[in-house]
Amino acid sequence: MKKLFAILFVAVIALCADSVNAQTGNDSKSTTATKLAKGEVLKRGEALGNSKKVKLADALKNPQKYNGQKVIIEGVIERSCTAMGCWMEIAPKAGSASRVRADTAHKFFIPLDAQGMKIKAEGVLAVKTLSKEEADHFEEEGAKLKRNADGTVTELSFAVVGVELRK
Repeated sequence: MKKLFAILFVAVIALCADSVNAQTGNDSKSTTATKLAKGEVLKRGEALGNSKKVKLADALKNPQKYNGQKVIIEGVIERSCTAMGCWMEIAPKAGSASRVRADTAHKFFIPLDAQGMKIKAEGVLAVKTLSKEEADHFEEEGAKLKRNADGTVTELSFAVVGVELRK
């Protein structure tokens, strides 16, 4: 009886893990960006919709103009969360100093080795201030932030609902 219970327990855990992976788009075959073939697209989160396409460089120059708008942007991942793949810094082109921090709100995750990948993403742009504690947390995961005098960070953030990644 104990063996049967143990087998059933393991089976339930495996089914739950598969369900979570299916919901987040994180299956074991596509969680490593290095295995992505050139031209292949890795999708995470919701399918991209018909939101207004905005040049990321324009949004970074004039963030208030796009504050609160759902848009589609394109760029390059300069940095990303080294723990889970739940946020990334997207630049208009590789090596750009200006970036937007995109957050998935743990609804889906990008590969931990996604740095340098091209990205097309949909979400809501917002000018917001991170507390000192939030900023500390992001820096622990690899973010590069420009702090205000009080340790907070005022930034253009991007609440991402879906992404398409390419090498």
